Amino acid sequence: MTPIPHPLVSELEFRGPKSRLLTSTPGPSRSHPCPWQLKIPPDEPALQDEGQDSASPVRTTHTGQVRGSLVHVKNTDVGIHTFLGIPFAKPPLGLLRFAPPEPPESWSGIKDGTSHPAKCLQDFASMKEMTLKLLNVTLPSTSMSEDCLYLNIYTPAHSHEGSKLPVMVWIHGGAFVVGMASMYDGSALAAFEDVVVVVIQYRLGLLGFFSTGDKHATGNWGYLDQVAALRWVQQNIVYFGGDPDHVTIFGESAGGVSVSLHVVSPMSEGLFHCAIMESGVALLPSFTANSSDVVSTVVANLSACGQVDSEALVDCLRHKSEEEILAINKPLSIIPGLVDGVFLPKHPQELLASADLHPVPSIIGVNNDEFSWIMPSVMNNSDTQKEMDRETIKDGLQIISTMMMMPPEFADLLMEEYIGDSEDPQTLRIQFHEIMGDCIFVIPALQVAKLQCSYAPVYFYEFQHQLSFFKDVRPSYVRADHGDEVHFIFRSPFGSSHIQLTEEEELLSRKMMKYWANFARNGVAVLFCQSCHNKGPQSG
Repeated sequence: MTPIPHPLVSELEFRGPKSRLLTSTPGPSRSHPCPWQLKIPPDEPALQDEGQDSASPVRTTHTGQVRGSLVHVKNTDVGIHTFLGIPFAKPPLGLLRFAPPEPPESWSGIKDGTSHPAKCLQDFASMKEMTLKLLNVTLPSTSMSEDCLYLNIYTPAHSHEGSKLPVMVWIHGGAFVVGMASMYDGSALAAFEDVVVVVIQYRLGLLGFFSTGDKHATGNWGYLDQVAALRWVQQNIVYFGGDPDHVTIFGESAGGVSVSLHVVSPMSEGLFHCAIMESGVALLPSFTANSSDVVSTVVANLSACGQVDSEALVDCLRHKSEEEILAINKPLSIIPGLVDGVFLPKHPQELLASADLHPVPSIIGVNNDEFSWIMPSVMNNSDTQKEMDRETIKDGLQIISTMMMMPPEFADLLMEEYIGDSEDPQTLRIQFHEIMGDCIFVIPALQVAKLQCSYAPVYFYEFQHQLSFFKDVRPSYVRADHGDEVHFIFRSPFGSSHIQLTEEEELLSRKMMKYWANFARNGVAVLFCQSCHNKGPQSG
């Protein structure tokens, strides 16, 4: 991979709609195809030959034909073809549990692609309860199965083989233990921006990341699933109007971590051409380990398989039912990915520091209140949403110092920098949230941006808008919480139909979609670029 000198990091600043909405500074020094212009997108996306749209389109893939549906974007008459539940790998059952994904088998006839696939095994009941409690949002109900390696495609109704539209592949978040494709409706992004949106699923929790540290279970199954999905896109997306030479991978939280890891993984080279990391990068604490010993021992005890050798442990786990796997999963908050020598030859920190990466353009960003509402509950730190005292904060900072592998005195430095002499409980709570957000999300994001920007264009943003549709369920002190920007990129929060954006938020959503899509088109984060259509950077 030839290094490309790009010494600057650009900034995109996403603010509330009443203030300076979007600003940008010129990106890394290179020849841009068009000037930087801030221009409001047109009210409706352009469609071609809508009268020729089919209500039940059929596309042919390498493994068989699939029938989709014609749907319309909410509050518009814009048509989108959806193809749901397309297999990109064999069902990971039997001996394929704790094994790399294998190519999907061919089928005869026309496969139905009009309903969402089953989500991967996860503690969905707890996730559903938490989402309802914290956000007053009811998640879509789909079945759950170990047979879950499927993807959804959203493509403009006018598209056809040869359209060569930019492709945007979404990798969902959820700490690698929860999440599903049906939470993300790519229709609006596909329609308004004339791109093909692909939403993928991957194995989670124990089934996605368990490793014995040897040949019997090398681990990183979830990441390998993502690679398999990207390979499927390379082989088949042309039949859905997409251009395999212009693929952008984007994701939030654990999805952002995944995107960041694909940038440094040799297995992913050539499978994508731009990367967007939202509130998640490869250097987030606790998501990558050099050894599987601790997790392997805990799993052996939880599973009642006993302290047996690796081969026997894997065999024992392969014979567990889905219900038993879920029971083993429940007490495990995170199973980190592993430096396996294949997907990750070295720790991401080493790969980034040695410039062993794919020099693709990247957008990297964070929200300005990452640890204010969702994350404390996810990390069982909901007490931090109440008023706090200095001693409680000191205890919390010792934990975060250990998590970041920093010396004990690091906690004292954080107290001095963020807290000072304050004794006010509300101020202490707000500043503690700031510390946690910075340590877990902001600092790693800045580190990755700094390491990458010498070799490829990097744009850094901070999302600052306080959502109107959660104001009745969240405290007033919550600003832009973890995951808030996702609602504006997809225009439909978690597929929930009862949530309405204000007129100003609709504008913000359209602008964010425009930024993301223009970046996918040309690797340049501009709001308006007339010559960006169907152009893109070369693969790293």
